[in-house]
Amino acid sequence: MEFEFHPAAEAEYEEAARRYDQVSPELGDRFVAEIESAVGRVCHNPDWFRKLTPRVRRCLVRTFPYGLLFEADAGRIVIVAVMHLHRHPDYWKCRSAEGGKP
Repeated sequence: MEFEFHPAAEAEYEEAARRYDQVSPELGDRFVAEIESAVGRVCHNPDWFRKLTPRVRRCLVRTFPYGLLFEADAGRIVIVAVMHLHRHPDYWKCRSAEGGKP
């Protein structure tokens, strides 16, 4: 299944990877690998993950306090947030096809 990152989600991903890389290059590499693994799980079976809204689901990232929030539609995955789990849970809603205010 094809996937893409919402531009804001891609920015979150890159920023988090930079922060972990500053702590340790190995930690940054592990973070990137875990995000890639989560994307693979989502693409393989998107319906397996918990619904947060009628259209958006969440895949927890192993080892790190992050979740991938995504929409699956017509054979395509859109990752709308790479969310740190301590952020306000609704900040990403304006990125979703459902719309909404954060």
